[in-house]
Amino acid sequence: MKFSKTYFVGCDEIPQSFELAQGDSLAITLIALPGVSGETAVKVILAGEGAQACINGIYLCSSSERLKFSTDIEHKVPGCLSTQLFKGLVGGTAVADFYGKIIVAPDAQKTEAYQANHNILLSDNAKVNTKPQLEIYADDVKCSHGATVGKLNEEEQFYMRSRGIPEAEARYLQMVSFISPVLDAVEDQEEKEKLAQLLHEELRKLETL
Repeated sequence: MKFSKTYFVGCDEIPQSFELAQGDSLAITLIALPGVSGETAVKVILAGEGAQACINGIYLCSSSERLKFSTDIEHKVPGCLSTQLFKGLVGGTAVADFYGKIIVAPDAQKTEAYQANHNILLSDNAKVNTKPQLEIYADDVKCSHGATVGKLNEEEQFYMRSRGIPEAEARYLQMVSFISPVLDAVEDQEEKEKLAQLLHEELRKLETL
């Protein structure tokens, strides 16, 4: 089985759990557009050797949204791969939470599991809570996790402005660059282009935050 889909938080019914058999491949992208609040929880069980899961997300908050993402990835057998990349742009008085967990069972040798959550605050009153977690009970694995919360790079903005790029355009280009790695992971080219157009339009609206 090979399953790939993009879900929009607050619009689509998002499955809460997936179980992958031998050789299965899962790739889902979660998108939260400005104005959307809610909780999204996804659990993936890699139960067959050679299974692969890619769970990515983009969330854009511009006012008073309350968003929470929870991911639970369980490696039960050897030789599986899971990757997670969530990126958020959070402004206004919005609050975004990310809680991710990777569990590697004792028998799940040769596991590869990676998890990252990166955030940019667009206002002084925005808030992000992020907690990536690893529970590893096998010794022959490659696993990592990380999280960052920061602001748009002022030095990069200054560099672009010194070359005639207006401040708003410089901020927009920074935000496009920030979310691009998640879009790059979308395999279907037509879907990728539609998502990019939609998200770039939404990013234009965030320039003034």
